Amino acid sequence: MTGPRQVCVLGSTGSIGESTLDVIARHPERFSVRSLSCGSRWEELLRQCRRWRPRLAAVGDAVAAGKLRAALRADGIDTEVLEGESGLEAIASDPEADTVMAAIVGAVGLAPTVAAARAGKRLLLANKESLVMAGAFFMAAVQEGGAELLPIDSEHNAIFQCLPGGYRTGDTVPSVRRLLLTASGGPFRSAPLESLDAVTPEQAVAHPNWVMGRKISVDSATMMNKGLEMIEACWLFGMSVDQVEVVIHPQSVIHSMVEYIDGSVLAQLGSPDMRVPIACALAWPERIASGAPSLDLVAAANLAFEAPDLRRFPCLRLALQAAREGASAPVVLNAANEIAVEAFLDRRIGYMAIPEVIASVLDLHVSSELESLEHVKAIDAGARRAARGLLG
Repeated sequence: MTGPRQVCVLGSTGSIGESTLDVIARHPERFSVRSLSCGSRWEELLRQCRRWRPRLAAVGDAVAAGKLRAALRADGIDTEVLEGESGLEAIASDPEADTVMAAIVGAVGLAPTVAAARAGKRLLLANKESLVMAGAFFMAAVQEGGAELLPIDSEHNAIFQCLPGGYRTGDTVPSVRRLLLTASGGPFRSAPLESLDAVTPEQAVAHPNWVMGRKISVDSATMMNKGLEMIEACWLFGMSVDQVEVVIHPQSVIHSMVEYIDGSVLAQLGSPDMRVPIACALAWPERIASGAPSLDLVAAANLAFEAPDLRRFPCLRLALQAAREGASAPVVLNAANEIAVEAFLDRRIGYMAIPEVIASVLDLHVSSELESLEHVKAIDAGARRAARGLLG
């Protein structure tokens, strides 16, 4: 292609969005910011619009969109502001954008991410819910739209890099025996089990290795994040649940591994910095500087591995259960988790109540085959109502 890639950043005010803009800023000759978006944090989006002068901006919340629109007008910036789900879908499918970073956290990211897939974009996927909730429909949209799907989660990006040259996401590689997803174990990997009831939101979001948003930090602490990634990996790489194994690796140096049928295990190593997979996907198959520090293996010293304790991490057990059940179970798992984590962060429930809420909602749900994206959304909404009902 000629000229810089025109990039749409969905969820630009989050940690992945900010990291994406940091990488883009290092390569102005290669990338240009076409559009940005946020949910309601319009003041942060205003700061980004002042810096990047995008043609379009989308804000999920209508009130926040109005405030951004007025502020941009006062600054004399001609960025057009769209709002709501339709606005997010519009910038994701914008004909002038060739690259879309899908970094909106949660189910709200499903519709614009699917829109980008249908529009045939180079799609950098950091929204795991798109695959957890609607894997079959999402992968069909990628294929039908001719999109180029590149994973951004450090684990899935690592696996992608360890697969044969020319690999396209969704394809099965017969020579692969299994995928090994590494997990840090979060801040409570070795905490006494009896202490977990007293965990505070501040403790849960203090990840030992990664800088992430609050919701995903809690998911990392409970290891729900790894359960969702396991489901995502099955769709991305054409694997069964039994071919994906979770391994705790506290140092977060090896980001994941691929074992081949001849016994070879290929691993991708790097500093725990999300700019590494972002730069990899933005420029793929070329390599560009990410701004991340070089990996110091001597400083890293020992690399340890252990199996996850499902008593300590009941959310991972629930995710495994939902993955094996399939059909609508992962939709319910994700929805109940989002509501439970929100309640924990708002101090309405304790840390160990998160898996209790999820288990109760799964028990109430009668699993069914998914018929359409509208059906997915209906099940998601029903599971959220059930979770809120349990929370009073």
